[in-house]
Amino acid sequence: MPQSPGPTALWLVRHGESLGNLADAQAQEHGQGRLELDVRDPDVPLSSTGEAQAEALGAWLAGLPADQQPTTVLSSPFARAAGTAERAVAASGLDLTIRFDERLRERDFGAFDGMTREGIRAEFPDEARRRELLGKFYYRPPGGESWADVALRVRSLLATEALRHDGERLVCVSHQAVIMVFRYVLEELSEAQLLEIDRHEQVANTSVTRYELTTGGAFALAGFNGVEHLAHPDDAPVTEENDVPSPA
Repeated sequence: MPQSPGPTALWLVRHGESLGNLADAQAQEHGQGRLELDVRDPDVPLSSTGEAQAEALGAWLAGLPADQQPTTVLSSPFARAAGTAERAVAASGLDLTIRFDERLRERDFGAFDGMTREGIRAEFPDEARRRELLGKFYYRPPGGESWADVALRVRSLLATEALRHDGERLVCVSHQAVIMVFRYVLEELSEAQLLEIDRHEQVANTSVTRYELTTGGAFALAGFNGVEHLAHPDDAPVTEENDVPSPA
């Protein structure tokens, strides 16, 4: 039976630590309802730590055997993801083309954009109760997206990019929730299975989640949330700040 076209390896990389991650941590610490940011979410840049994480990732990619190194990169166009892809590729010294695809963008938080969970509970108590009823996967913030909505984007991207990147080792630089939804789609997980993983694992900044194509033509998980490139004392620290405002 002929194998369907598509990449032979798919790597999912979360962006490096961003100024939004830092603003969220600060707002949570002080019990604030909103993050102190003066740019829209697509324009939030990397922090200095995030820049170092991206460069450490690139150096690690450069040290891989040639037959394991990525051959092309697809990135969310959001500044923190694009900056991660660009810095990693530059640090790797590899001849890699970076393309940008809005289907890899962060989940749209709608009316909750720039808010903390405390702020959401205070300003949208009915929505907080609705979220408890529906659960994390299907709950859609006002004007925003649910994880199920993100799954539609992921399925669309996999269908079209399989043809474009046949035989490639493809790196996708994206965001926390999107990477979790990739797992849901690629591994055909149930809602309960996905949320169980989410309860126990926080996707680290610039972590690498790897899939390899099996002889049966399906992707098999080869590594989740790997941070080997951040393991050495001279490299950047591991950070795991949450991207997602939620009333839960």
